[in-house]
Amino acid sequence: MKNITLLGATGSIGKSTLSVVDQHSDKFNIFALSANTSWEKMAELCHQYRPKFAVMMDENAASQLQSVINNDTQVLSGEQALCDVAAHEQTDYVMAAIVGSAGMSSALSAARAGKRIMLANKESLVLAGDIFMDAVKRSGAELIPVDSEHSAIFQCLQSGRSGLSKIQLTASGGPFLHTPINELQSITPDEACAHPNWSMGRKISVDSATMMNKGLEVIEAYYLFALKPEQIDVVIHPQSIIHSSVYYKDGSTLSQLGNPDMRSVISYAMAYPRRISAGVAPLDLANNSPLEFYAPDLDKFACLRLAFDALKQGGSAMGTMNAANEVAVDAFLSHKIKFLDVPDVIEKTLNQAQHVTHTSLDEIIANDQSVREIATQIVKQHA
Repeated sequence: MKNITLLGATGSIGKSTLSVVDQHSDKFNIFALSANTSWEKMAELCHQYRPKFAVMMDENAASQLQSVINNDTQVLSGEQALCDVAAHEQTDYVMAAIVGSAGMSSALSAARAGKRIMLANKESLVLAGDIFMDAVKRSGAELIPVDSEHSAIFQCLQSGRSGLSKIQLTASGGPFLHTPINELQSITPDEACAHPNWSMGRKISVDSATMMNKGLEVIEAYYLFALKPEQIDVVIHPQSIIHSSVYYKDGSTLSQLGNPDMRSVISYAMAYPRRISAGVAPLDLANNSPLEFYAPDLDKFACLRLAFDALKQGGSAMGTMNAANEVAVDAFLSHKIKFLDVPDVIEKTLNQAQHVTHTSLDEIIANDQSVREIATQIVKQHA
């Protein structure tokens, strides 16, 4: 029986994780759950799974949760509590599924404690890739990606890295793949969040629509698989059936295919190196729609271009880009800026922010905070 600490329990990854746990209650136990403010949803989960700990980031939400808990679950609050349950001696596996920079510290705590980290939080590597990977190496932690694309690469590389030429991440292209760029300025938040293949939160859905999500995945792949920037390629594949591919010098290409359902990826990370049922229907290629592939338009999807530029620049540029994107996406979802203003805010922030090389988490957090102030001022200029 493996104890799972699920960080981000009320999000889409959290729900899919619990679905897999439900199918294998003899193998997995929910040890700790976390959420931000959704104490009512958390109360339902605590009643069903009876975790040892329930952590709310918001202190008021924690008080509300505590008032309705009628079992032995201990309610905690704040970032330090997240780090504590992630590194707890009774935690075996940590599902790091808190969206954004808010999930970085707890994922790093799990890495330093030598846990199996099922990483669904891209920002841990985008902001602190060198520090994070060093912690994994020093502690002997297991790092298994929970992104359909990175899981695909991870699975394909089980055959070895000898003769590896490049990897190719697939991207759905989001809801605006065939929308002319001159029509994108009038896009609404609801339209941007209507992803054709995946059910995701609003922030990640907007990132998919701008292709910043793929840009973050490019940076993540750089750290996960110890690659050079020029060894990472992106292709648009609207059907999301081929999840990613690896290319070898002998002309061979290996790909991982499956229906677009995160439970496949999550179950793989939970059971690795074995495979268990995930409740996902098998792929039926004969009755599937034709598979299409397109090179991404880096003028239309400027966020992907900015991500490659930030990766090549290195240092704080990747964290600066991420912080500016979070501010810009929040402003777009709040109707303060237009859809095409998102990459503009990011690029202007990158140009204004100081470029440095970080050596500590405190420096990364300080840069994140200062960059958000710069990006917020740029948003006000657009409003």
